[in-house]
Amino acid sequence: MENPVLTVITVVYNNVEHIERTLISVINQTYKNIEYIVIDGASTDGTLEIINQYSNKIATIISEKDDGIYYAMNKGLALAKGNYVLFMNSGDEIFEPATVEKIFILPYADIYYGETLMINDNLEILGQRRHKSPTKLTLNSFKYGMSVSHQAIYINTQLLQPYNTNFKLSADIDWILNAIKKSKTISNTNMYVAKYLVGGMSKTKHWQSLKERFLIFKTYYGLLPTLFNHTIIAFKLSVYWLKNKRTND
Repeated sequence: MENPVLTVITVVYNNVEHIERTLISVINQTYKNIEYIVIDGASTDGTLEIINQYSNKIATIISEKDDGIYYAMNKGLALAKGNYVLFMNSGDEIFEPATVEKIFILPYADIYYGETLMINDNLEILGQRRHKSPTKLTLNSFKYGMSVSHQAIYINTQLLQPYNTNFKLSADIDWILNAIKKSKTISNTNMYVAKYLVGGMSKTKHWQSLKERFLIFKTYYGLLPTLFNHTIIAFKLSVYWLKNKRTND
C-alpha cells in the first residue's frame, strides 16, 4: 500500500492546558496523507476555542456531550476514512514531526507499533514505560499487562471493530487484542513513536481498571492462565513499587 491514508483521532474534554500540544504534534507531521478528526465532549474551559484555531487543518470537528471516552472514540471510528487509525488523545503527542513518514516507509503490515516516552504535567520526561514494547508483538504479549500503549499502535481499519462500551476504563486493551488476533502481519518500528501524558482515569480508578482487565484477559487467555498471570503481575508490580520507593527515599 503506497502512501496510505492515516486517520488520527483525538478525543478531548476540558483539557485546555494540553490540547494544543496534541493538535500541533499531528498537524506538523511531515507525512501529509493524514485525515484528522477531533471529538470534543462539549468542553467549557476554552478547549474548543483552541481546537477551532486549527480548524483549517482538521478534517472533522465534533463538539457535543457523550456518555464517556469510548463512546467518543466510537464516534471517531465511525467517521474514519483512512487505511489506518491512530488514537492520539489530548495531552499525548506523536513523538516527532517525521514519525508517521518513517513508519509508512517500512514494508506493509496490518499493524505498526513502537515505544512510548512518558511525560508528566510539567512536560518533564519520565522515561520509558514500565511495560517495554515486545520485540515481536503477538496476542500473548499482553498477558502480563498492556505491552504497547494505545498511542503507539497504528491499525489497519479493516481489522477494527467499535470499542466495547461495557468497559469504562480498559476497552482499549480489548480493542487492540481483537485487532492483533485478526492481523496477519505486525511490524515493530523499533523507535519511539509517541509521548504519553501519565495519569488518566485508569490511574485514578485503578481497582476498577484491574477488574476490567481481568475479564478481558480471561476472554482471550482463559480463566486459569489469567489467574496465574495475574499472580505474576502482582508480584512484579510489588517489586517495581518497592524498588522505586527505596530509590525515592
